Amino acid sequence: MERLASIADLCAIFAAPLKTAIWAFIVTYLPRLIRVLNVIARYRLDEFLQGRRRLLLLRGLLRMYRLPLAFAKTPPGNRNARLRLAMEELGPVHVKFGQLLSTRRDFLAPELADELRLLQDRVPPFEQPPIGELAGELLGMPVEEAFAELDPRPLASASVAQVHAAVLHGGEAVVVKVIRPGIEATIDADIELLKGMAEWIDRGFSIGRRLRLVEVVRDYEKTIRDELNLLLEAASTMRLRANFEDSPMLYVPKIHAEYSRPRLLVMERVQGIPVTDVAALREAKINLRKLAENGVSVFFTQVLEHNFFHADMHPGNILVSPEDPENPRYIALDCAIIGSLGRADQDYVARNLLAIFQRDYRRVAELHIASGWVSRKTRVHDFESAIRSLCEPVFERPLGEISFAGLLLQLFITARQFDMEVQPSLVLLQKTLLHIEGLGRQLYPELNLWKTALPYLEAWEKKRLSPLAWLEQVRGKLPDWVSEAPLLPQLAFDSATRVNQLVEIGESLIRRQEIATRQRMRNRRLARRGGMLCLLLAALALLSPVAATLRELPGPSLVLALVGLALLLFTR
Repeated sequence: MERLASIADLCAIFAAPLKTAIWAFIVTYLPRLIRVLNVIARYRLDEFLQGRRRLLLLRGLLRMYRLPLAFAKTPPGNRNARLRLAMEELGPVHVKFGQLLSTRRDFLAPELADELRLLQDRVPPFEQPPIGELAGELLGMPVEEAFAELDPRPLASASVAQVHAAVLHGGEAVVVKVIRPGIEATIDADIELLKGMAEWIDRGFSIGRRLRLVEVVRDYEKTIRDELNLLLEAASTMRLRANFEDSPMLYVPKIHAEYSRPRLLVMERVQGIPVTDVAALREAKINLRKLAENGVSVFFTQVLEHNFFHADMHPGNILVSPEDPENPRYIALDCAIIGSLGRADQDYVARNLLAIFQRDYRRVAELHIASGWVSRKTRVHDFESAIRSLCEPVFERPLGEISFAGLLLQLFITARQFDMEVQPSLVLLQKTLLHIEGLGRQLYPELNLWKTALPYLEAWEKKRLSPLAWLEQVRGKLPDWVSEAPLLPQLAFDSATRVNQLVEIGESLIRRQEIATRQRMRNRRLARRGGMLCLLLAALALLSPVAATLRELPGPSLVLALVGLALLLFTR
């Protein structure tokens, strides 16, 4: 009885964490999962599963959720539009995840990607706690000490943050951005659901592996959690502002770091015309051609010179200053998502684009392979032919009609056939270029992005190959070389010691191999001699005098013969 009691206690000890985990799942995630399934059923999203036999169980589950809605009217629009509406209803995580997926045009159907680009992050403003009380708590001081005025009515309200107008005691107009209270719990629950769904799809379906959904969700989790830390946005904004100090093409608002906190950001308030309001831009007599070309210039300056680019340049984050209509200036807002390329990635993008400009497709193929983006086992000729078949028909059209971002996207898709791994930084770059080109052609349809971009690419190549650039790299590494110079004798001695050790190890391995070879040969000789002896004894057993002696034994000749053959044929 005591033994049974101890086993029961042991089972209880192991079962307790399991019960806790199950209860935590039920309390934390199950209500959210049920709500997600209800929204999916209401918007009839099971249409995406038609024709997939392996998903019959899931389709059956969704149809059960649809039973209470059997007589309800189907929401308007095709299935892509209904997916967008469902994501907007589910909230911030799903909206931003859909926006991220919309950039993966190398995987998604164009119609679905276009629909997901329309996702809007709009929610009613929060009223409790009051903004004054919340701001004071986040600042760690009475709100009156920081602001002379703080408007309780929000200027804008999104799912993650809300923005209010304020005035500092010095009279400067600012905006106060605060993280929505309690949003972390919703984001945590939704992220866990997305992870589970991504892992399930990745394990069970080839589309999950092609989309690399697990990696997409992991990258997305980092992005949205970074958005919850406004100090990261403040740091990115300050760096972008420093990069474009006194620039006639881009203005970045000032950050008031003394009043900024992880969940609160205070920034200069700026006035401008929304870049999508073409009618207002024309009324202000803005030079639209110059404005469109400046957008391209700003992009390539960020990518090729600064290697630090605003990666969320959708129209809602861009204003235009009306101060100088003939030399218009952009105003960049919301620097929460910033992209940066490694030196190898930067070389990859710029040198490949230059090679495409020059229609040097073999060079494009070689660069892909040399940079490691495509397997080194890839045949250059095959890859070159694939790129040529993609680009040549495109270049038959006038340059002004060719989509720069579209061609880059098609290049990614073609390279994927050769197992190219597209890194998140390149996806951000392609998304940003897509926004810039689309915006530029909306402002000035005759925009020739190729003509505008080529001088920047040529200047980058010239600068990269110049002696001054080489000296600059040497100067940057010189302090490290100087600090490590006293260690060179020791490093040389250690290297010589390691070489000697490697030589000794190599000699030891050779000796062991020789001993093993001699042992195998000896065993083979012994086995051969044993086999011959057994065969000889088997032959002797066939002689009548010997056979008479061994007749009463069960098949001795056969046994000896089999042993002998085994030793001769199967012993190494």
